[in-house]
Amino acid sequence: MQNHLCPCGSQQELDHCCQAIITGAKQANTAEQLMRSRFTAYALGDSKYVANTYAAAKQAENSEADIKAWMDETVWLSLNVEQTDYTDNTYHYVQFVVRYLHGEQLCEMRENSRFLQENGSWRYLDGDIINHDVVKTIGRNEPCPCLSGKKFKRCHG
Repeated sequence: MQNHLCPCGSQQELDHCCQAIITGAKQANTAEQLMRSRFTAYALGDSKYVANTYAAAKQAENSEADIKAWMDETVWLSLNVEQTDYTDNTYHYVQFVVRYLHGEQLCEMRENSRFLQENGSWRYLDGDIINHDVVKTIGRNEPCPCLSGKKFKRCHG
């Protein structure tokens, strides 16, 4: 069986990176690890994990069904963690950029996310979106932005 790189951008194999956190074999030790595992869960379509890693105060407004619907409409391409801030005793912050496909649109979102610990585990509380833009509309004969080497129409189009 071929090993695959983790979608979180760590350049590590999935099995030795976020997969162990998603399956519960190990716990996220930092807010950044939780952020990376949540992105990976989005990329893999694991809506249950994403729903379960919201802070308790936010779980009711972020149903697994809504998360799954968003996942099914989106192809998650890349995550770039730009900055972490662990100086606050209550919250830790992770600023990141994600790129994703929504239909024929290549989108980019930059967010500063806020995390906290509940019962010894990191949880995503909320985030401030810094910008959220459509980068471009992908033409059918253009290379797919997932970097498969295929034309968009033969890949994700």
